Amino acid sequence: MSDDHRRSDDRVTINQEFESFDAFIEEYVTNLSRTGAFLKTRSPLTVGTKVNLRFTVLHDEMEFIEGVGEVVRVQDDPPGVGVVFSELSPASQAVLDRLLAQRDQRSA
Repeated sequence: MSDDHRRSDDRVTINQEFESFDAFIEEYVTNLSRTGAFLKTRSPLTVGTKVNLRFTVLHDEMEFIEGVGEVVRVQDDPPGVGVVFSELSPASQAVLDRLLAQRDQRSA
């Protein structure tokens, strides 16, 4: 078995779909940046857990944010985990940058 195959088997997959970017932020992510996110969960993973991330957000069209991250913080209130992105495809980074810019414009 190759190292790449074994590495992907050791990751937990997080795959969530949301009806809008606002729902994504309100329901699942309380803190989103270009480098990571805080994910709400009642079943937190341990620090150091590698995760495969895939978020589908309906914006003007279906947007996908896919990548790999690592749990760096576990919190009880609200319950969840802080995940740092270690790999995002250029397309996913572009979607994230665009969504964050639109969020920043709305809150300005």
